Amino acid sequence: MVFELKTYVLFVATAVAEIVGCYLPYLWLKKEGSVWLLAPAAASLALFAWLLTLHPTAAGRVYAAYGGVYVSVAIFWLWTVDGVRPSVWDWVGVLVCLSGMAIIMFAPRAA
Repeated sequence: MVFELKTYVLFVATAVAEIVGCYLPYLWLKKEGSVWLLAPAAASLALFAWLLTLHPTAAGRVYAAYGGVYVSVAIFWLWTVDGVRPSVWDWVGVLVCLSGMAIIMFAPRAA
């Protein structure tokens, strides 16, 4: 249980770093933000890449499972940052994605 919680928390931190790294250039390009937003965006994307290396399993499995957590964090971002209330179908999609992530990361495997 502790391993699963640590894995999920690490995935959430990874997703936040990626979303921030992409959101700041969006603010610059679409919302007339300062070009100086690109410096923390680059740092955030570097953090994102580094966080992906901390997972103790094969990179392909990490990337596949990470996608499920990314979707859930993006829907939470939609709600909290963009101010758009997710629909029931958004939440159903989150549950499907997190179920897929759990299967990929935590299913028993032969040694």
